[in-house]
Amino acid sequence: MRRHGVRGRLADDRGSGSVLALGIVCAVLCVAAGGAAVDGAAAAHSRAAAAADLAALAAADVASGRAPGVPCETAGIVARANGADLTRCDQAGVIVEVTASTPYLGMAASVSARAGPPEGG
Repeated sequence: MRRHGVRGRLADDRGSGSVLALGIVCAVLCVAAGGAAVDGAAAAHSRAAAAADLAALAAADVASGRAPGVPCETAGIVARANGADLTRCDQAGVIVEVTASTPYLGMAASVSARAGPPEGG
């Protein structure tokens, strides 16, 4: 005859493997979700960087007279075409500096770029 008192139930290991497996699955899912968030942030930064570079180059072409238009307006059009918002555009002669940003998880990835002739040349 077996007795099942409070001590007997607490000392029983049945079901502990299921709890351990559930804990491991939850930990793996949390790590995977964190990795996906980091990958998404890197992709948003890359989009913003490409948009800023292209917007600065297009604006510098306009500023130098190689293309028609207004430099900062052209930069805004190019940034939007590449999935970013133009948040800053400064022109000093034929040198143009822009900042483009893309939203991600309630934050923004912002990147600045400069285009124009090389300095000292």
